[in-house]
Amino acid sequence: MRFRHTFQVRASVSKVAGFHTAAANMKAITPPLIPMRLHRAPSRLAEGDEMSFTMWLGAIPVRWVARFEDVTATGFVDRQQEGPFRSWQHRHSFIQVGQELTEVVDEVEARLRPHLLWGAAGLAMWLGLPALFAYRSWKTRHLLEGVE
Repeated sequence: MRFRHTFQVRASVSKVAGFHTAAANMKAITPPLIPMRLHRAPSRLAEGDEMSFTMWLGAIPVRWVARFEDVTATGFVDRQQEGPFRSWQHRHSFIQVGQELTEVVDEVEARLRPHLLWGAAGLAMWLGLPALFAYRSWKTRHLLEGVE
């Protein structure tokens, strides 16, 4: 399965990349209807770092461990090490498209786990990606530009 989402934010690539590699901002751009708790994360994401967190899908706690790869000044990949999917890879790319204007591209490739509970949880999460990324783009713009 593949999902792609793009949006633009009035900020430099370095500012956008810095925002996304600050681990605390993951919680900041997660919708309030998806409670999230960070267990372990470096303050700044770097090559090979891991982040451990729990999100709740209704009453079901979904524990996730992601490893960060291909970390550059213009993007990175987070790959699920533990979680509800058989596989999950999320590439974040930051592309300068104008002076102080950056396009943020999120590309996710995933495979569902053939498991009654985790397959259904993964499918529910996958179907919610458009709403999740719409919120993330709004919140990122709000935090970086001060736009409502």
